[in-house]
Amino acid sequence: MYVGRIMHTNLITVKPETTIKQAMDLLKEHHIEHLVVLDDSGNLKGILSDRDVKANLASPATTFSTHELNYLLDQVTVGMIMVKHVITVTPGTTVEDAALVIRENEISSLPVMKEGRPVGIVTKTDVMGVLMDAIGLGEENERLIVLVRNRLGMIADITSRLRDEKINIASLITWPEKGLEGVYQLVIRVHGRDKARAINVLEAMDLKVITGYVEDHSAYVSD
Repeated sequence: MYVGRIMHTNLITVKPETTIKQAMDLLKEHHIEHLVVLDDSGNLKGILSDRDVKANLASPATTFSTHELNYLLDQVTVGMIMVKHVITVTPGTTVEDAALVIRENEISSLPVMKEGRPVGIVTKTDVMGVLMDAIGLGEENERLIVLVRNRLGMIADITSRLRDEKINIASLITWPEKGLEGVYQLVIRVHGRDKARAINVLEAMDLKVITGYVEDHSAYVSD
């Protein structure tokens, strides 16, 4: 899955000279959390989030009168508080790479650029939604975990055995087990009706199946 498949292309944009009041009205009107800031030539100059607006107005809002606050909102422009160092991606960026960029930079959105022009925006919520779909959340699936050492053919052995028993795998993901070098978690999702049979198949392979929270995984490692 690539960013170009999930990005929002109906960009709501503003100019640096747009007032904060106008920006707030746009955020509210379109039910969005980010505005892309462009200059008159359509070049990306920054990005403004509702969080940026709230952070910059938090202190004045508690001390100013309504009249004073409205005056302030008409004087402060987007260019004064927008994020100017904008991290971007392209339509060809993978969703997992976009998720990594978002996490490492502690941001909530990424403008999408093509040939130097903004063509869309992708948010943390968009990325999380794709990843949740990829692991089968929200469906009638049950989660099973087995811990195995990293060896050639392990995943093929498991999937072949489940296939032979006509148990469909809705999703399968792996990641390194923290604190156990060379050991990986295999997180397998199967339909709820197949859960018991899947456990029996895996245990018959001398794999120890985890179906809930376990504090210490070391006793569940299978060779």
